[in-house]
Amino acid sequence: MAAAPNPILQRLAGGLDKLSQRTGEAVSWLTLFMVIVTCIVVILRYVFDLGWIWLQESVTWMHATVFMVGAAYTLQREDHVRVDILYRGMSARKQAWVNLLGTVFLLLPTTLLILFSSLVYVSSSWQYQEVSQEAGGLPALYLLKAVMPLGAALLSLQGFALGLRSLLVLLGLPADSPSARASGGEL
Repeated sequence: MAAAPNPILQRLAGGLDKLSQRTGEAVSWLTLFMVIVTCIVVILRYVFDLGWIWLQESVTWMHATVFMVGAAYTLQREDHVRVDILYRGMSARKQAWVNLLGTVFLLLPTTLLILFSSLVYVSSSWQYQEVSQEAGGLPALYLLKAVMPLGAALLSLQGFALGLRSLLVLLGLPADSPSARASGGEL
C-alpha cells in the first residue's frame, strides 16, 4: 500500500521550483543583452575606433549574473552536469538516493560555504562602496559582488527542493519533478 501524498512537502518543493524558474527566466534575458552589447563593443572598436571600459565590463557583469543566478534554474531543470551514462540507467529510487546524498553531502555544504564566506567579502565591498579598478569602469562593484550570496542562496534553496523531492520518492510518495512532468510519469 502506497503512503498518502504529503501536499505540504510537494507544495514547498513546487514553490522553490517556481522561484528558481522565475529568476532563471528573468536573468536569461541578460544573455540577449550580452550579445547585443558585445556586438556594439566590436562595432565601436573596429569600425569607429572607439571603446569604453564600462561597456566592456557590463558584459562581464551580465555574464557573472547569468551564471550565478541561473545555476538554480539549471538545477531545477535538471540540466546540470552529471555522469548521465550511469545515472540514466538507474531506477527512480536509485536516482533519488544519488540526488539526496549528492544534495546533502556535496551541494548544500558547498553552497552554504559560498554563501557564508561571501557575506564578509560583500559586506566589505558595500562598506567601502567599491568601484571598478579600471579607469572609466563601472561604479558600484559592490552590486555585482552581492550577486554571489544571492546565487548561493538560490542554489541552496533549489538543492533543498531537489532533496525534498528525492525524499518523497524514497518514501513512495509522488514527487512531481520537472523531469517527471516532461516525461509524463513520476521520477
